[in-house]
Amino acid sequence: MDIFNNQESKGQSANGVNNNKTEGSQNNASGEKQAQLISSDLQSNLDMLHTRLGKSPDIVIRRLGDPADGMNRNSQQFALVYVDGLVNGASVNELIAELSKQTERDMNKLQNGEKFYQFLKNHALAAGGVTETDQEDKVLLSIFNGNVVVLVDGCATSLLADMAGGNLRSVEEPSSQTVIRGPKDGFTESLRTNTSLIRRKIKSPDLRIDAKVIGTQTKTNIAVVYLKGVAKEEIVQEIHRRLDSIQIDGVLEGAYIEEFIQDAKITVFPTMINTERPDAASAGILEGQVVIIVDGSPFVLLMPVTFFKFFQSSEDYYQRYDISTFLRMIRYVSFLVSMLLPSLYIAITTFHQEMLPTTLLIGLAAQRDGVPFPALLEALLMEMTFEVLREAGVRMPRVIGPAISIVGALVLGQAAVQAGLVSGAMVIVVSFTAIANFVIPAINMAIAARLTRFLLMLLGATLGLFGIISGLMFLLIHMASLRSFGFPYMAPLAPLSYNSLKDIFIRVPWWKMNTRPEAATDNIARQENAGQSNPSDHPSNS
Repeated sequence: MDIFNNQESKGQSANGVNNNKTEGSQNNASGEKQAQLISSDLQSNLDMLHTRLGKSPDIVIRRLGDPADGMNRNSQQFALVYVDGLVNGASVNELIAELSKQTERDMNKLQNGEKFYQFLKNHALAAGGVTETDQEDKVLLSIFNGNVVVLVDGCATSLLADMAGGNLRSVEEPSSQTVIRGPKDGFTESLRTNTSLIRRKIKSPDLRIDAKVIGTQTKTNIAVVYLKGVAKEEIVQEIHRRLDSIQIDGVLEGAYIEEFIQDAKITVFPTMINTERPDAASAGILEGQVVIIVDGSPFVLLMPVTFFKFFQSSEDYYQRYDISTFLRMIRYVSFLVSMLLPSLYIAITTFHQEMLPTTLLIGLAAQRDGVPFPALLEALLMEMTFEVLREAGVRMPRVIGPAISIVGALVLGQAAVQAGLVSGAMVIVVSFTAIANFVIPAINMAIAARLTRFLLMLLGATLGLFGIISGLMFLLIHMASLRSFGFPYMAPLAPLSYNSLKDIFIRVPWWKMNTRPEAATDNIARQENAGQSNPSDHPSNS
């Protein structure tokens, strides 16, 4: 059953359960507009739909029970309304055929609109989930959610049959977060498919999926997924509060939500992780994180997070712990290289030549002898050239994009050196910096490293190593001040927590990882009697 339509048909809101009559009386008391109810006359309801929806060709209104269709002249009239392309066409055709047979056979017993309505609700509709509502806005929203709305003449309530379908992308391997060993399934643009992928991995009755609708025009369905008893209740409530405060006409991707609910509004460092891997989202839920799924986007948001989460890959937990630790250390080194290497080159060649060996210094001086630009301008020229090539490779057709970017980088780099615009050493520095940037698993953290790189280059060109160190201190202070839904961004280093260090710079074996990180959960026990003894000490292994 569709969780969103089920909630709406019962008159539930994000904050609790509201009866329709109570809601109407409250609206009258506060001066707000009361919800418009549908009529008991079928023709009036169809006229309302024509008025609200216009004459769009994808809106299908199938009227049944009309004597003009060859049925009994005493037949009860009703209509099916749906959007072509948002429903399963075969199921709708089967439903219409079955309704025609059953209503023709049992019509003598069902001459009253209310009786006929109950007959359809309890016997005739064979859909997976059937709910009901008497409000115009909810009828319209249900139509656009892919439901078939059944309107009965003489009844002021409509039935909402869940028959969502249409052309949807199948579950495929994620394109942005590939692994050598591990699951190959990825999220799609269908919210219901995404929740089912998490359900397949976490078969616990404590898994909660809270539904919301955001966007006055798009009416985008949002799902908040967490594990009750593991995720902190105050964090879950804070997420709900921030989502409820969003007032926007449309939400087309999770980035809309991210910018509204993040703690720090002005920072280059991300405070939420986005992933299209169900195993990564499930692992975060098991550690106490909360997942936000946006209908229409294959990327989900995980929160709260720490800085070190962005250097952890799903494959770290599928490989041996020693291999995973080695790869994780490479990622940290690559992050520092992508931020610092160009600025260090500029600072050393400009202010601190005595730090270089004599042979290397003579070689660099010979290369820069014919270069007319200072080191900073030379580095900025190469960096901007590489950024343009990177963006062109992304935007160009997928078949020729990689080839153009690689050939362009080689040709332009070689031509720039031969023309004397840049030195060969600068080409090496910029190229290795770009390669190191690709090692970072999270693309949003890689972009943060790219942006801070330019700031450090300016500081290195003006103040030397003193400027670089000052810039790093400022970044550390800024990162220590950040919060992700109230939790320190630099935890477990600041504040220090020894129990959570086992999965930060190194990845200890699974039999030693007996507690969850303390970032987002009060229930830190992950496994019982784990880590108390080495498995190799077991009598069966001796």
